[in-house]
Amino acid sequence: MKTKSLALLLAACCFLGINAGVREDFKADIKASANNYWAYPDSDLPRLTPAPEGYTPFFMNHYGRHGSRWLIGSKAYNLPVTQLEKGERNGKLTKRGKEVLALARQMRADAIGRDGELSDIGAEQHQRIAARMYRNFPEIFAGNAPVRARSTVVIRCILSMQNEVDILKMLNPNLDITTDASRAEMYYMNYDDPVVGPLRKGAYDHYESLRDKLLKPDKLGKRLFTDMKFYRDSIDSYDFTLYMFDLVGNMQSHHAYDAIDLWDLFPLDEAVDIWRYNNMRWYIWSGETPLTQCRIDFMEANLVRSFIEDADRAIAAGTPSASLRFGHESVVLPLTCLMGINGMDYQTTDLENLHKHWASYKVFPMACNLQMVYYRNTSDPNADVLVKVLLNEREATLPVLTDMAPYYHWNDVRDYLLDKLSRQPYIQSILQ
Repeated sequence: MKTKSLALLLAACCFLGINAGVREDFKADIKASANNYWAYPDSDLPRLTPAPEGYTPFFMNHYGRHGSRWLIGSKAYNLPVTQLEKGERNGKLTKRGKEVLALARQMRADAIGRDGELSDIGAEQHQRIAARMYRNFPEIFAGNAPVRARSTVVIRCILSMQNEVDILKMLNPNLDITTDASRAEMYYMNYDDPVVGPLRKGAYDHYESLRDKLLKPDKLGKRLFTDMKFYRDSIDSYDFTLYMFDLVGNMQSHHAYDAIDLWDLFPLDEAVDIWRYNNMRWYIWSGETPLTQCRIDFMEANLVRSFIEDADRAIAAGTPSASLRFGHESVVLPLTCLMGINGMDYQTTDLENLHKHWASYKVFPMACNLQMVYYRNTSDPNADVLVKVLLNEREATLPVLTDMAPYYHWNDVRDYLLDKLSRQPYIQSILQ
C-alpha cells in the first residue's frame, strides 16, 4: 500500500471535527437527538471538492437506508398512550399531560395499519437525493448508462428505491434501469449473522449499568403527572421515557405533525443524556468494540465484497454505470464501522465517554446513504482509478493514506478492505 503522509493530518483533522460538539449539534437542531429517527439533514449540504484535473466520474457504488417511516411495533404507539391513560383514569395528569395524551392517541390512530411503512417525508427525501445524485455526477447517469437498483424485501425499502429511480428516469429517460428485491440477495443486502445475537446480549450489561446515570424519568414525569408517588408506583417510568422520546423524535417523519412541537418534554440536557444511552446501545449493536470481540461490523463482509466486485466490473467495462442498493440503518452503521469511515471503527470499552469519539446520529438519519464515486483519467488510460466516499452526501475519510484527499486511489482502498476482511478469524463463516 502506498505511503502518503499528508493524509494522516487530514484524517486526524476530519476525525476531530466529525466527532466534536454533540451538545452544540443538538442545540442547533434538537431533532438530531432522535438519532436514527432524525429526518435526513439535507438543507445545508456543502459543496463538493472538484475532481483532480483530467478525472471524470464514471461509476457509483451505493447503499442507502429507507426514508422516514412510521414507528415499528404496536408498542411504539400503545405504550405512551396506555401509561398516560393510567394517569387520566386516576385524575393524575397535568394540563400538559392531557394535551400530550390527546396527541399520542391521534398518532396511534393515524398509525393503524402502517407499521414501519415509508412516510410522505420519506418518499420526498429519496426524490431529492436522486435529483442531487444526477446533478452532482451527470457523467455517471448519461446516455443509456445501466443503473442496477436492488432493495431488501421490506416494502419501505422497495418504495425508497422506486422513488429514487423514478426521478433518475425522469431526468434521463434513456437510462437502462433495472430494479430487484429478492431474498436471493439478502445475504449481502441485510445479512442475518447468527453469531452477533449472543455477542450483543453478552455486552448489554455494560451500557445498562449506566442507565440510572443517564435516564432521569422523574423529570418527564413531573411535566405530565401531578402526583409523583403515583407516577413512581404505577408507571413503567424508564420504558415510558424511552418510548415517549421515540414518539416525539419520529414526529418529524410526517407532514401532518409539522406544526406540533413536543420537544418541551425533553430539554436539551435531557435529550443529550437519552441520546448517549441510545448511542451506547447502537455501539454494542453495530460498533467495532472489544465488548463484542470487534466482530459485529464484520457481518457486512458480504456487502463490502459486493462493492468490490461491482467496482471491478465497472472498471473493466470502462463505461458509465451505477450500482444502487436500498436497505436499513442496521446495515449502514456497521458497514460504516467496518470500512472505518470518519473514524467510526473506533474501539473502546469505555462506554461512559463513547459520545466524545463515536456518534451514531452522524451516520444513520432516515434516508442515510453511502456513495462511493469512482473517477478515471480520460486523457491517461494508465492512470490510477480514484474514489471519493460520500456519507450522507458529505465528503468522508477512510483510514487509507492519500496524496489528494478527499480522493483516494481505488487500488489502495481495495487492498485495505480486502486486508481487513482477511484478518477477521470468523470471516469464512460469513462470506458467501
